[in-house]
Amino acid sequence: MAALAVAGVASAQSSVTLFGVVDASISGYSSTSRDLTLPAPLNQGSVKISQRALANSGYNSSRLGFRGTEDLGGGLAASFWLEAPVSNDDGAKGVADFTRRSTVSLSGGFGEVRLGRDYTPTFWNDTVFDPFGTNGVGSNLINTANGYNVLTEGAKDTGGFGGNMNYARASNSIGYFLPPNLGGFYGQVMYGFGEKTKYSPGLSTPDVENSQRQGRYVGGRFGYANGPLDVALAYGSSTVGDDYYLGTTNKVNTLNLGASYDFGPVKLFGEISQAKSKTDFENRTFSAANTDTKLSGYLIGVTVPVGAGLIRASYSSVKYNENQILAPFELADPDPKANKIALGYVHNLSKRTALYATIARVSNKNDAALKVGGPGFLSNGIFTPKTSTGYDFGIRHAF
Repeated sequence: MAALAVAGVASAQSSVTLFGVVDASISGYSSTSRDLTLPAPLNQGSVKISQRALANSGYNSSRLGFRGTEDLGGGLAASFWLEAPVSNDDGAKGVADFTRRSTVSLSGGFGEVRLGRDYTPTFWNDTVFDPFGTNGVGSNLINTANGYNVLTEGAKDTGGFGGNMNYARASNSIGYFLPPNLGGFYGQVMYGFGEKTKYSPGLSTPDVENSQRQGRYVGGRFGYANGPLDVALAYGSSTVGDDYYLGTTNKVNTLNLGASYDFGPVKLFGEISQAKSKTDFENRTFSAANTDTKLSGYLIGVTVPVGAGLIRASYSSVKYNENQILAPFELADPDPKANKIALGYVHNLSKRTALYATIARVSNKNDAALKVGGPGFLSNGIFTPKTSTGYDFGIRHAF
């Protein structure tokens, strides 16, 4: 009877697909820090921390998923998508969760309404307009600095820039996508619930931080893709903290613009981005200090088809505006900044299988500590992060 019930459910679907990617690479990482102490006799030189590993997701993120669509008639369709991260290098992570994507949707001539966990609109520009697709050591610095971690296939558990845990994906979300027949125009909006408990009257609210608004996300992305041109603008606001009785709400607001143009022999990519970590006050005094910080960045990239292969290259740069609070006549420290250059080649053995190689280098200045992956910089109050280099040599198979 159980088998018949499962068969009955399956037969009601117009289509059900098992899909996935298995991507493995031999990767190396090296992070160098230097002692800037003067005079020279006290200088301890530099120290390097390196690692060589069998990694995953150097070209495409390893995953296993199930998706299906049922034709409801009258132009309506119901769909589901469940996608789990896979760590095929050690087998430790499989179909234990569907944190990459878990959605159910209803679509038709009006567009698509999608419910569940999904990519945020602001993340799409970071990955679509990156020749390396925000994967491996070549991933652009906008992505790295905002908090993406390929080792966990999503935003860092502790949050990215400003504590943003909704950088790449948002849970408990409602999304709407425009229909595809708008002459090249496309767009989406998303609202993610914080799912906090509310109290009435308000004075019954417990005096606990992050109990009322944290976790909420609202954003949208609109663009135009026709022929060789693709351009999109996105904005999102993620609530990263709150204090009900102090009357404060902490947010990370992100605005980015990305574009690509395919000339045929070469395809160009570009993006500019700014994320602002800010605090909203219910009752702000005139003399209160402005503690908002910013993260600005840009990316330029290129892909060049060569027979069955593809050359990829990019240059990205980010700068932090820490908005330092200074005493009278005190000089501000230079704001941290970093730049990155990446170069890679993909050789397609078939439509589903490819070999790839990527090398990359990050240069940090003024205490920035961004890296290509692997172990972090030595941090003991003496050495300052400087450069991070890395490589990926791997194979990707999709099914």
